[in-house]
Amino acid sequence: MTLAAATRQPALQWQALPVPPSLLGESPVWHPDEAALYWCDIPGKVLHRWHPAQARHDQWPQDSEPASIAPRPGGGLLLARRDGLFHFDTSKGSLELLCEPPYDPAQERFNDGKADAQGRFWVGTIYEPRKPPLAGLYCWAGRELKRLLTDITVSNGLATSPDGQTLYRSDTTSHRIFAHALHATETKLGPARVFAEFDKRQPDQALDSYGGRPDGAAVDSEGHYWVAMFEGQRLLRLSPSGAVVQDNPLPVRCPTMPCFGGPDLKTLYLTTARQGRPAEELTQQPLAGCVLSARVDVAGLPVNFSR
Repeated sequence: MTLAAATRQPALQWQALPVPPSLLGESPVWHPDEAALYWCDIPGKVLHRWHPAQARHDQWPQDSEPASIAPRPGGGLLLARRDGLFHFDTSKGSLELLCEPPYDPAQERFNDGKADAQGRFWVGTIYEPRKPPLAGLYCWAGRELKRLLTDITVSNGLATSPDGQTLYRSDTTSHRIFAHALHATETKLGPARVFAEFDKRQPDQALDSYGGRPDGAAVDSEGHYWVAMFEGQRLLRLSPSGAVVQDNPLPVRCPTMPCFGGPDLKTLYLTTARQGRPAEELTQQPLAGCVLSARVDVAGLPVNFSR
């Protein structure tokens, strides 16, 4: 995908939350009842929470890699970790196992996950050897975990359209974002269509000329899809037709996932990564691994609760 379609916009003014950086920050979620931001540090095995009004940072170390979360009615979170799906009671710091992992945890783990308007939790996996593409996409509807898609390497980019009729997802390794018709009452997806596709990095290509690959994403109230381009040092806003309408440069090489928060849902939060990055890059980009925030003109969608 070229950048020709992107319109020039005023640069977003990024600031970092005043907390220590994560190794690999992921799954930022704005909890409206708590007025707080949650996110995971996957390899650091920590679940984080930030209360902007009190400037308070809470964290819960985990025994296994936490990958994605969704708030639950009545309090607590649905937490996807390498070793299964859990209810996490944030008031007690306690876990209740909901579902065993449907894979071999030695080679695979849960990755990006989001709830839809019906409260179903859509969660993909990452197959760590990368080849063959053995990861999948699952749906947890409260009683069983149903596998719906296969032939994936790194499942990412989950988000739903404002009308709830489209589910977006990416396979990061393939550099493609897909869209599926989402059934309102049945746990099934329509056929995949390519929503957007990006050039892969060539063997000798410098990072400065590489646009990145699609990682985590969020949808705003106008139906535009915001996607973090890992190693591309940019955050794209795509129209409902898949065209790049905004290309936002970033102060870090590896953004991972955006979300909208704050009382008006116009604060854009963005998790980032520093794990495995070259020492020279980290010296030049001290915000790597931090959670960044910027104000935007268009509000996001409120988070869906996992029911």
